[in-house]
Order: sequence, then structure tokens, then C-alpha cells
Amino acid sequence: MIVLWFLIAFLVGSFMFSYWLGRLANVNLRRIGDGNPGGANLWSAAGYPYGLAGIALDFLKGYLAVLLIQQTTNANGLKLILIALAPILGHCFSPFLNWKGGKGIAVTFGVWSALTNFSASLAYAVILALLWLLFRWVHRGRPMTSEVNALQVVLGMLLLAVFLFNRSYEAAILWFWGGNLLLLAITHRRELRNLMTA
Repeated sequence: MIVLWFLIAFLVGSFMFSYWLGRLANVNLRRIGDGNPGGANLWSAAGYPYGLAGIALDFLKGYLAVLLIQQTTNANGLKLILIALAPILGHCFSPFLNWKGGKGIAVTFGVWSALTNFSASLAYAVILALLWLLFRWVHRGRPMTSEVNALQVVLGMLLLAVFLFNRSYEAAILWFWGGNLLLLAITHRRELRNLMTA
């Protein structure tokens, strides 16, 4: 049964709402900016109404998939880890885009919101906001690059561990955190590599 739930969550995660909304707006997100078919790229390419809709739908596919499975099954341990990772994996490696996808940020927020009743996702948002302020101060008015944004996302997830350990979350949540950190590092690998070689 866990395989079926994993596949369902993966499929839901693989729905590329932001990309499809971009196509409705006559924009191919794969050819805009960094080529990311996510809500932030949609926002800059087609405007904030489309961008907000894309971000909300990407969030909801992670949130609703995990919440529904949690409420209808007794998922814990390895089952919980696999179910929680599935929508993020689906988004990052979507069969609808030839196994290429987005960076997984909005869907990550959705999954953490379902797993922790919004507490870890709120903590992650606060961490990202503080890192953004810190990096803005360091750059002193210069534009933030995609490499710096990638560093914020991955470093923010790394720092989320402090919150999770402080709240004594179960081992499955900590293993999921590790998997989520790895996926974010993979989807931002090009920017992180550029940052290290600059």
C-alpha cells in the first residue's frame, strides 16, 4: 500500500502548475530567466497574479498530498519519509517535463506545513527572511544573484535542523529533513557550483 501512496503523492507533486500557467500566459518558463518552471520565475515572466497562483498551487500539491495520506493511513517511520519526499521528488523530476522539474521550494513549504502543522515551515520562512536581510546587508544595494538565492535556500534548510532538534521531532522527520536538504542541494547544484568556483 505504501508504494501506491508514494506513487500518488509523486504524481500529484509532478503536476507542473506554474509551467502550465505560463503556457496559458504565452510564456515558456524553460526559456525565461534560469529556466526554472516554478512560481518565482512565472511571477517575473507573467506578473504577480500568475506567480501567486503558481506558488499557491505548488504549495498546495505538497500540503494536500501529505495531509490526505496522513489522515487516511497510519504512516510513520520509513513510510512517512517516503510519502513526504514523494511530492518534492515529483516536482523536481516531473514526467510531464521529461523528468526535469522545478527547484522544489514552494512544494517543500507545503510538505513541511502538513507534517508539522505549519510550525517548521514558519520557522524556515523566518530563517530565509533573516538570511535575506543578512545577504542584502552584505551586498549593500547590489542585486542579489541566483547563486546567492540558492545559497539562502540550502543554508536555510540546513539551519532548520536547529529548530527541529530543539523541538525534539521524531527520527522520521529528521530523516525527511535530510532528504529534503539533499533534494534542494541537487536542484540548486548549478548555482552552488558557480558560487564555489567564483
